[in-house]
Amino acid sequence: MQKKNYNYLLISLCVALVIGLSFGIEEAEGKAKFISIATGGTGGVYYPYGGGLAEIWTRHVPGVQAVAEVTGASVENTRLVHRGESLIGEIMNDVAYQAYFAEDRFKGKPQKILAMFQMYPHHYHIVALKGSGIKTVYDLKGKRVSVGAPGSGTEFKTNLVFKVLGISYSDFKVHRLSFTEQANALKDGTIDVGIWDVAAPTSSIMDLATTRDIVIISFSDEDIKKIVQAYPFYSPYVLPPGVYKGQDYPVKNPSVWNTVICNADLPEDLVYKLTKAVFQHRDYLEKIHPFAKYTTPENAVNASPIPLHPGAIKYYRELGLKIPDRLIPKK
Repeated sequence: MQKKNYNYLLISLCVALVIGLSFGIEEAEGKAKFISIATGGTGGVYYPYGGGLAEIWTRHVPGVQAVAEVTGASVENTRLVHRGESLIGEIMNDVAYQAYFAEDRFKGKPQKILAMFQMYPHHYHIVALKGSGIKTVYDLKGKRVSVGAPGSGTEFKTNLVFKVLGISYSDFKVHRLSFTEQANALKDGTIDVGIWDVAAPTSSIMDLATTRDIVIISFSDEDIKKIVQAYPFYSPYVLPPGVYKGQDYPVKNPSVWNTVICNADLPEDLVYKLTKAVFQHRDYLEKIHPFAKYTTPENAVNASPIPLHPGAIKYYRELGLKIPDRLIPKK
């Protein structure tokens, strides 16, 4: 009998310990909310921008510990946020639109994402070395072309743009490299063309242009018109001369904005605090990267391709901004 009582006491103590540990873990999680920010490769803008967000949120939102993670960028980030593996992600607006509305590669699989704010516009760079004979997008046929990293917004956009122009991946030898890898591969001559969809100027192309003579391919007005008509989330843009060394001519290309998204299930109060902290400390974000000058409450409302999270909406309404019906998520 005494042995049975001892066993019962031992089991009770173990159960109590497990319950206590579980309670302690929940309590710890309640005190410190870990936020992973899915960004991109180290050669683009997403990573340093995400690092700036992490600094702001860790310093100025009590109970939050944020960190920027290197990823394959937009498409991968969307799926990470949808699954809750990252709570925040940086993605291009074409990816955001098709992911939210379950179109194209997301067909039948709407992603559980909402917008927080707009970052800055991206511009499409098709880069080759001088002397390559590549003068238009149609000269890529038969060449070795890096279309962007796997799962990146660059490759996503390349698929859409090339489809409209009647260009197929079967027309050239496909490489899928990060921005830094593309620049190095162009230097080494292992590829003929690298494609970037980034804000300009971007460091990896600037670095390439210091050691090699480059050309950036311009789109015709007719091709730009086709692209914009097919995809309303794109808009015409002209890269002025002198953005990169040796680029003494304007470059016409399709532009797209970038969005900071979050998992749709995040609490309203948390997203409100995160959004507010970004705009209260935007001067710090601009010191991290000058493209943050485009990160404004007005652009968050005017340029978003998908509905805003209720927490972000609460903050923008406090500023007196009117939220269009299309940006209010359905319950």
